[in-house]
Amino acid sequence: MINHSPTAVSLDLPKVYPITDTRLSGLSHAQQVARLINGGASLIQLRDKDATPQEFYREAAAALQIARDHNARLIINDRVDIALALRADGVHLGQTDLPVEAARRLLGKDAIIGFSTHNLQQAKSATAMPVDYIAFGPVFQTSSKENPDPVAGLSALREVRAIVGSVPLVAIGGITAASAVEVLRAGADALAIIAELLADPMKIEENTFRILTLASPEPNAESLR
Repeated sequence: MINHSPTAVSLDLPKVYPITDTRLSGLSHAQQVARLINGGASLIQLRDKDATPQEFYREAAAALQIARDHNARLIINDRVDIALALRADGVHLGQTDLPVEAARRLLGKDAIIGFSTHNLQQAKSATAMPVDYIAFGPVFQTSSKENPDPVAGLSALREVRAIVGSVPLVAIGGITAASAVEVLRAGADALAIIAELLADPMKIEENTFRILTLASPEPNAESLR
């Protein structure tokens, strides 16, 4: 079984890991974070592919203040510089972002670093990196990302579960309330969700609570091994 890198933190992932989207929700990152926390979220990723660095920094600072006030953790997507400047809880990196090893040197051993993978080879390679969790997907078809990678499906998720061993595994891509339990049973420790939580901004709290309630009876995949 694969062990965590000694430079990575010990991370107990919540079952639901929301990702913000200002275009989909029509809300600022801070507004989304407040509603997600009210629904029960404790670890949230800020993602913004459209804002300028200055805009994203300003929005992330406001969102981080709300997270700190409620003892929630905030992960910054892609932007290691913004995560470092704000002293956010960590960063989530993709295949073409700053290398994980460089991000670890900049952010230090206490930062949470997650890494996106889209096939079995990428997942295998990620196990040698100083990451705290590996994300895999899209598990299902998704509309929240432009030019998404090919749909992987639950069978590939099960294979990735075996490949990554004890490294926490986050499933992402088209996950809904109807599919949440089967994704967890396929081996995911956590569900990264966007559209199902944010598409109706008036129901963010309700949707977050509903999926957390559905997911909570399921044991973490790690505890089953």
